[in-house]
Amino acid sequence: MSEIIQSTTIQSEASPSETTQFKTKVSEDKTVENQQSIPQQSIQLDAIDRLLINEYQSGFPLCTNPYDVVGERVGVSAEQALARISAMLDDGTLSRFGPLFNIEQMGGEFTLTAMEVPAERFEEVNEIVNSYSEVAHNYERDHQLNMWFVLACESADQTQAMLDELQRATDIHPYPFPKLQEFFIGLRFDA
Repeated sequence: MSEIIQSTTIQSEASPSETTQFKTKVSEDKTVENQQSIPQQSIQLDAIDRLLINEYQSGFPLCTNPYDVVGERVGVSAEQALARISAMLDDGTLSRFGPLFNIEQMGGEFTLTAMEVPAERFEEVNEIVNSYSEVAHNYERDHQLNMWFVLACESADQTQAMLDELQRATDIHPYPFPKLQEFFIGLRFDA
């Protein structure tokens, strides 16, 4: 397994010696955000922040005033819930807060993509790849194809254009692995 190269460490309020790596994916693999780099830091989460994170992963209310419902669920006002979510986005505790759409139903596609990046160029290529808004979930793997990420594009033509652009920008061939079948695994990380 690889080491985590960019992470935010969350320190347990109950046990300050207990920490958790919290990102889009929690693992020992190197997690690379498609947003600007977040420096290593220790972030204190209180019980309400943890409830907000856990509640959001269980479903967000689809109603006229969702933050009223969320605030009520965790014991704060709608304004406090929104302010806490905004603060966690600002300090890097959360890398994104928003819906996940079924891109295929809207005519788009997700494509898992891999690249063979020389170790001495990994950070440089990582920055280039992550500069595109179509790139998400970028991970370094201990494999010949050592950079893996997902392209989220509005069409097959845009996916091909992005693959061409990535090759032009990095001088490294990207290998697309289009999705053949989707599986829902109910992934969740308790804060």
